[in-house]
Order: sequence, then C-alpha cells, then structure tokens
Amino acid sequence: MDITAGAPGIIREKTQRFNFIDQFRGLVVILMLLDHSSYFLNAAWQHIDPFDPLFGNWGQFIMRYVSYLCAPGFLMMNGAMVWWAYSRRTAKGISDWNARWHLIKRGLFLVLLQLTWVNSSWGGFSEFKPQYFGIIGCIGISMILLTLFIDTKWQVRLGIGLAIYLIHPFLLKIPYDSGNVWLRDLMQTFIDSGHFNKYPVLPWLAMSALGSVMAEGWLKVWSSDKEKIKYSLIIGVGAIALATIIRMARGFGNIFPFSNLGSYSFFMDQKYPPSLYHSLWFFGCVVLVISAIIAINKKAPKLLIALDIVGIVPLFFYCVHIALLGIFSKRIGLFYHQGTVLETLLGFVIMFLIMLPLTKWFGGVKRRSKNFLIRMI
Repeated sequence: MDITAGAPGIIREKTQRFNFIDQFRGLVVILMLLDHSSYFLNAAWQHIDPFDPLFGNWGQFIMRYVSYLCAPGFLMMNGAMVWWAYSRRTAKGISDWNARWHLIKRGLFLVLLQLTWVNSSWGGFSEFKPQYFGIIGCIGISMILLTLFIDTKWQVRLGIGLAIYLIHPFLLKIPYDSGNVWLRDLMQTFIDSGHFNKYPVLPWLAMSALGSVMAEGWLKVWSSDKEKIKYSLIIGVGAIALATIIRMARGFGNIFPFSNLGSYSFFMDQKYPPSLYHSLWFFGCVVLVISAIIAINKKAPKLLIALDIVGIVPLFFYCVHIALLGIFSKRIGLFYHQGTVLETLLGFVIMFLIMLPLTKWFGGVKRRSKNFLIRMI
C-alpha cells in the first residue's frame, strides 16, 4: 500500500509517506532477494525440505533464517497501511463503503497477480501456473478480510488477532483427505500448508490485524520518535519473551521439537504453517527492527537510502527479481541449484545492483502515472 501521510519528524516532502514504513518494506524485499537467490543458486535446496528445514552450518542457517522476517513483516505493514488508508479516507469524508472498496480492489489485484505473474515467474515463464497460491495471494485475501473489521477499536482487532493465534493450533488437528482437491485447497488456503499453498490465510490475517494495532501507535498515538522507539522496544521484547516461554514449555504453540536453548532447532520451529511460537517471535522481531530503523533515521538517515528506494515500490521489486532469477537461473540454467553460500551471496549482490536502478526508475514512473495498473504495483 502506498496511501500514507505524514507525522512530526517523518514527513517525506509532498508525497507524505512514513519513511520508516517504506524503509522497513525495503529491508523485507531485499531479504526476500537474498532468500530467493539462495533458492535458485544454492545446491543445499536439492535436499532441504522447506517444510522441515535442517541446516548443517551457521552460514546456511543465517542466510535462511533472516528471511523468516519477511512474511510477518509484509503482513504487518500491510495491516498497518490498511488501517491508515481506511482511517485517512473516512476522515476526509469518503463513505465507509468506498473506503473499504478501495482496499478490497487492492486485495483482489494481489490475488490475481499471484495466480498469473508470480506463479509463472518462478519457472521463468516456461509455463502458465494458475493452480497454486502463495504469499502475495495470502496478503490479498488477508487485506480483504481485514476490511471487515478495520473500523473497530484497536482492542477488538488485537483480540481477534490473538484469538486466531490461540485457535489455529487446534484447527491444524482437523483431518482431511489430501486426495480430495477441493477439501485440500480449502484447508491449505485458510488453515494448513502444503503444495497448493504454504501461506494459509488465518494465521497471517492475525499478523495483519496486529499490524493494524501497531499502526495506531506508530502513525497516530505516539507523536515523537522517542515514544515510538520506547513503546516498540517494550512490546517487541515482551512478545519475544512470551514466545520464548511458549517454546521452552515444549507444548501448546510448538510444532517441531528442539534440543536446547540456542540450538538451530530452537529457532527453526515451523513456518509452513506458522506455529504460535513462530508468529509471536517474529511479531516481536518486526517491532524491534522498526524501532531500530526509526533510531537510525534520527542519527544517520543516509544509511537507509537504498531501503528508501526499494521500499517505495516493494511489489515491483518482488515481482521483477523473481522473474529475472527464474529466467536466468531456472529456465536458462545459470548455476541453478549448483552453488554454496558464497555463490548465493555473489548472485544476491549482482541481482541487487541490477534491481536498484530498475526500482528507482519505476518509482519515478509510478509517482508520475495515473494509470490504474501502475498505481496498483
């Protein structure tokens, strides 16, 4: 979402954007580029199961683990911007339905983009694959569902998000026949993960709802950067502490076992679908990273210039970098599943140097354009 407005100390000239939101989104898609570079170039993915990843060294672990921030980050920022866009439009006198419809159209566009461009781009457009779902489609549906209760008080949205988290582990116990395509697709769209969809809507809708709650603090209630940093630190540390307690209890809210605190296995609880521990841990991480970005903006904003460029049009960056990797690595066969950590990092740097000027160019195009599709990207 690009519909934002200014607040003290963080207004981006006439475009009125929250720059720490843009910068965080920029960080997220850059981490996605790192993860996707690993997927296309790293030989480890010949034998690693993404549903149950095991890593033999810290290099592979860190390269994979940092990308775990991406899905929670995108869903939280999407929820934050849904709340802000709705609040801003209704404050201007736009009708309740029109404010919601604007967001619903955006959500529908994301679902369509998932089924067309995104799915096919993974294979370098060698074939059309509309029969799969994914993170962009999940964001779209979550966005649509969030509009149903976006006008409620933050306490209600918080309660809905936490209730979903508490109920979701029980829903995962529902048995279903994976051979029944309709039942499989329904379960994997909303509750479970599988080859049809790794990102079930319910737990990620909860993350989006929590993002909308945080938005009231970041974008409205906490007027100074000092307040934003202070309360973000308190909430982030609290969420991570709660997640740690849940993990150490080795019961409800966990899916994978772990050997001991600090081991690979302690951190690598299930992402597809996310366990309660995983969701709370990365909610806390997102909040802490946001507070760090706000702090860096106060002291050394030039360090975040690249994040600014990418974060203004993160969807463009996401769609184009996967397409380029799909074409050159998987379709043409350049180092597809052949490298190690070093080759992955080199590929990441090369792709980033290609994507940065492309993203800056498209950011200018989008800023000047009134075309519906360009404005959606």
